[in-house]
Amino acid sequence: MTLTVDLNADMGESFGPWTMGADAALLQTITSANIACGFHASDPDVMAATMAAAVAQGTGIGAHPGFADLQGFGRRRLSLSHAELRHLVAYQLGAAQAMAALAGGKVRHLKLHGALANMAAEDAAMAQACYEGALAVAPEIIIMVLAATAQQTAVERLGCTWAAEIFADRAYNDDATLVDRKLPGAVIHDADLAARRMVEMVQAGAIITASGKHIPTPIDTICLHGDTPEAVEIASKTRAALTAAGITVAQFKGRKQAS
Repeated sequence: MTLTVDLNADMGESFGPWTMGADAALLQTITSANIACGFHASDPDVMAATMAAAVAQGTGIGAHPGFADLQGFGRRRLSLSHAELRHLVAYQLGAAQAMAALAGGKVRHLKLHGALANMAAEDAAMAQACYEGALAVAPEIIIMVLAATAQQTAVERLGCTWAAEIFADRAYNDDATLVDRKLPGAVIHDADLAARRMVEMVQAGAIITASGKHIPTPIDTICLHGDTPEAVEIASKTRAALTAAGITVAQFKGRKQAS
């Protein structure tokens, strides 16, 4: 059986005259783009330009909602009620849908950002509240989840369409959550190592943690963070390594049943 995997990147995270990431270069390699919605990063002009670039490239468009924390880039943990989480996600998804339509495209998936995503990976009820906000606005949207975490538990309970994600440039704990960025080795900067890890994980059908533990999981998409200096090199080398290993790179279709 031929293995297939999607490549995604977080982008559209610039703000006014301040630029983050090499979005144009990444769009040459990836198949799905997670575009910031204005809360943790971005603004209407950046969103419009990023959506237009994704449409022109034929890249799948995703909404990338985060906490309302521009200064902290959405990476600081905030305490919100489940109702507030639903509204937070629904509001940002609506903005993404509007800007995608303006560019002649459509939002096909949603992925939580930063601390919001990390907290939802630990708390299925919190993840479910976030996803309920999205599904109320767009019932057919594909929810991208951190594979083998509470996020996956939430989508399986909801019965919605989802895709399982692993990270090329992040180290894993033994519970499938990401190693805290404050710790040494949490972010992988070596493009060759990142590429090699992704081929190993896709072929194994498992997350391989920092300790060497294998956590079996479906793998539908690989994230290449757009805000790391080596992002473009990691993206290109990962795609090349996957192709060389006989793994097809293409947009995910989404799944409904648990695997």
